Amino acid sequence: MHTASNGQQPALSPTSVLANFASGLGYEDIDDASLNTARRHTLDTIGAIFAGSTQHATIAAAGAFDTLCLTGSVPVPGFEKCYDPMSAAYISGTAAHGLELDDGYRAGSVHPGCVVIPALISAASIGKYNGKQFINAVVVGYEVVCRLAAAMHPHSRYRGFHNTPVMGVMGAAAAVGALRDFNERQMADALGIAASSASGIFAFLRGGGEVKRTHPGQAAREGLQAALNAEQGMVGPRDVLEIEEGYFDTFAGDVNLSAVTDGLENGPRSARLVMAGCYIKPYAACRHIHPGIDAVIDIRAAENIDPTKVVNVDIGTYEIAVGHANATYEDMLSAQMSYQFCIATALERGAVDLEHFKENARYENDVIQHVPKVNVSVDKECHDAYPRLRAAKVAIKMRDGAQFNRSVEDPYGSAGNPLPDDALQTKFNGLVRPLTDDTKALEIERLIWGIDELDDVGNLLTKLSP
Repeated sequence: MHTASNGQQPALSPTSVLANFASGLGYEDIDDASLNTARRHTLDTIGAIFAGSTQHATIAAAGAFDTLCLTGSVPVPGFEKCYDPMSAAYISGTAAHGLELDDGYRAGSVHPGCVVIPALISAASIGKYNGKQFINAVVVGYEVVCRLAAAMHPHSRYRGFHNTPVMGVMGAAAAVGALRDFNERQMADALGIAASSASGIFAFLRGGGEVKRTHPGQAAREGLQAALNAEQGMVGPRDVLEIEEGYFDTFAGDVNLSAVTDGLENGPRSARLVMAGCYIKPYAACRHIHPGIDAVIDIRAAENIDPTKVVNVDIGTYEIAVGHANATYEDMLSAQMSYQFCIATALERGAVDLEHFKENARYENDVIQHVPKVNVSVDKECHDAYPRLRAAKVAIKMRDGAQFNRSVEDPYGSAGNPLPDDALQTKFNGLVRPLTDDTKALEIERLIWGIDELDDVGNLLTKLSP
């Protein structure tokens, strides 16, 4: 059953509300906080694509398209070769998500940027658009992803679905439609078509492998295809979100409809946007683990503890985060998803950086000696507060009997505890400069910060190849 928080069905269906919003929002309707978020998250996502271009899953995906002799003119950050729009969206989406560096939206446990930005890079490469049109489309895509995810989470996750591709394909379709100036009917058709391409399961958390990395790439490609199909007149299912056996029924069952429609009831020109609530990751690990990492790093620094004298690290958190309590680190993804390994790294190194998940670093005894010390369990207060809060309570017990406690409700990088612009720039430069020259990295950064004033966003896109 689909319920709204006030118990009332909205006057318009959720599909109609979203289609009206996504087709009607204009740059001049967007508040300054959302515009700033769009710039920051575009910068962050492009940095993640550059860094992720070197990881195995991205290289394998690109190799598959090379086998098919697919080529084109769309740049993929970090790659010398350009690809056709569909392949480029897939490769860039895979890269963006490939190193656990991508942004997210806590209320929906979803990563919007790794789907929306790759789809828009491809779409912007097949036309001429100014920076305001591009940023407007970014906002539309993020809003659709975030609202759908907030409405459906955690029910979709409990059914075993990966929110990022399931909701991301809808946001990608809407973003491309906004860039290409769809009317409301075209936008509704794009959402209807995209819903049939929504997919992605959490099997990787139990069985390992690299397929998780590809989920956003698939969603970016399929969202782009859905939008272009709608533009050509293909008709999607009517009211696809709320109809029986539709999107909500299939992926979540129980849905909070107000999360979809709140702030949009009076049309796009007076919309209250939610995307400024997104976060940027300071650590290259699953976001569910970040509050625990924050607490351990703070205790380590403030109390000047000797990690070798730690007996136990006890962490209480919410149930979904406890699902990451797997003491495995045989491959990079497993380590980034492992609460125990990430906490052991934070305890030993005082940081959790990308290089800490490379093969040699994963097997350093100074780190792995701490893995058995980490215990993760459900804390009722943390669980009851989720997804409103993403909390953890940490207690570090020392050999001499001392104990240090911290509670984190709002991990670093969130809207309430944000990564400052200078820290974001440091992150971006650290990801991009190893793969291109300093001059080009600075130019990309300059163009993104000033994207609103670009007459042709193609001036940015041409800089994305090394």
